Amino acid sequence: MTARSEGIDDTSLGSRPPTMMTGITAPARPPFHRLLRVETRKLFDTRSAKIMTLVLAGLTVALIAARGVVAGPHPRTLTGTAGVGFGTLLPVLGILTVTGEWSHRTAMTTFALEPRRHRVLAAKCLPPLVTAVAASLFALLVTVPVTVISARVERVPADWNFGPLAVLGWTATNVLLVAMGLAVGMLLLSAPASIVVYLSAPALGTFVGHLGATGELLVRWFDLNTTVGPLAQGDMSGTEAARLAVSVTFWIVAPMTAGFVRAIRKEVN
Repeated sequence: MTARSEGIDDTSLGSRPPTMMTGITAPARPPFHRLLRVETRKLFDTRSAKIMTLVLAGLTVALIAARGVVAGPHPRTLTGTAGVGFGTLLPVLGILTVTGEWSHRTAMTTFALEPRRHRVLAAKCLPPLVTAVAASLFALLVTVPVTVISARVERVPADWNFGPLAVLGWTATNVLLVAMGLAVGMLLLSAPASIVVYLSAPALGTFVGHLGATGELLVRWFDLNTTVGPLAQGDMSGTEAARLAVSVTFWIVAPMTAGFVRAIRKEVN
């Protein structure tokens, strides 16, 4: 005997779609601010990141204090000394951020929770850039008391010729160097290879610069460590801005774009 012969409506037997019966809906995608918070926690939660952060903070204080004893109360010089550590450790921290998922084989879990990979990659890149700004502000805060103490010890007036443009330019320089590390890491997706390439870039620029007039021309237009010099000083001409734009395109925009495409298309296993 069938349900139709008994006069029973088919809909009472569950002919409706399963989603209407159970009320199950697809899970909501995580908002971007949550992804950003998670990636920021990943940046500082690992043991290596914590050690690197402590080393960077201690190195910044030590370098500024030591330079204050030698160079005197000159804030521009003191903050430039802090850039030695920033230009090395901050980009490496960025490289570890964008390559960690592939090194530790956690990319499958991350991209399963958020299949839109471009949002995850964007959330990974922002914390290191913000960290570069925070580190620059920290160095400036350390520079002020060191300058005052140095001036009193040496009994000379402090040279506060360090205007807002110079501060912004120096901070932007640190951000660009971190962006270069992120771009190289995104392109290679390998922490050791990316660190080697990034740390070898200044030596490569020096080598090319000794190849004659052509080498010097290439360095002036393509070596990011050279073109950011006027920016860090807060005094940049139109030609120097054009050179900076070319080197940023070569070292940051192009590899970052190619790296994004590769990370989005790369098979996760």
